Amino acid sequence: MQTDFFGEKLKAVRKSKNLTQLELSKRIEVSKGTISAYEQGLSYPSLETLVKICGILDTSADYLLGLSDNLVFKMGGLTNDQINSVLQFISTIERANRIIDEH
Repeated sequence: MQTDFFGEKLKAVRKSKNLTQLELSKRIEVSKGTISAYEQGLSYPSLETLVKICGILDTSADYLLGLSDNLVFKMGGLTNDQINSVLQFISTIERANRIIDEH
């Protein structure tokens, strides 16, 4: 199972749903720090928590775990190519922000 991109995908999908880490954490009944750890790849959710995350974000575990590149939710009527572009853009901005924050 490939989980290298779990945190990045989780963050991108969470942001596409306009949820903060705190809002998501409250909805799945974990701490904000736990969501942060998931997104940084420091830890991974239990199966029960993963199911909750998928339900709230309206996406599949296969997508979050890197088993599939197919998003199963609709983002404003965009095509799959447009959705992928949006998620890549979000990811690029997040990486740039981390670089800026480090300096």
